[in-house]
Amino acid sequence: MILEMAAQAAATAAAAGPDAQQAAVYTQEHMKYFFQAMTYAGAFATIGFAAVGASYGCGVASASAVGAWKKCYSQNKPAPFQLLVFAGAPLSQVIYGMIVMFVILGKASATQAAWMVYVTVGVVGGIALGMSSIWQGIVCAAACDAFAENGKGFTNQLMVVGMVETIAIFVMAFSIVLVGQVGAGIL
Repeated sequence: MILEMAAQAAATAAAAGPDAQQAAVYTQEHMKYFFQAMTYAGAFATIGFAAVGASYGCGVASASAVGAWKKCYSQNKPAPFQLLVFAGAPLSQVIYGMIVMFVILGKASATQAAWMVYVTVGVVGGIALGMSSIWQGIVCAAACDAFAENGKGFTNQLMVVGMVETIAIFVMAFSIVLVGQVGAGIL
């Protein structure tokens, strides 16, 4: 639709004279660059917001793991290595954000006019991935404390961490499906 409007402006400019024609071509070129820039912004927003959430989630979980290890050392108990699983779990959302980013960039060259879809998917999807990382970090922090206390329940705690992870997987899957519909006549 926007490209059609730019084409109409070019046709109007052609009737108006050479200066107007040059201005219309200039405008069309800049619109292409604008579409491209917004597509890249949407793609990067996905991984950017996911990384912000993952850094917070990993920070919370890692701080809890360090505190749990300190408690174990103070009580002369072995420090459980499994706490690293909990500390690193929120990182996976960055990978999901990277996958969505590459899907957006792969679609972008064929369908530049859909930049609003790419920005929306990038921002909303990235925020959802980031929030999933934050909450996963909080759950992982609780799991670190609980597992270090008695060394029991690792599988149960990992399942709860996986429930929060599932939200991020859904966000990634639905984002890929939505971006895949661009240019297919649906979006």
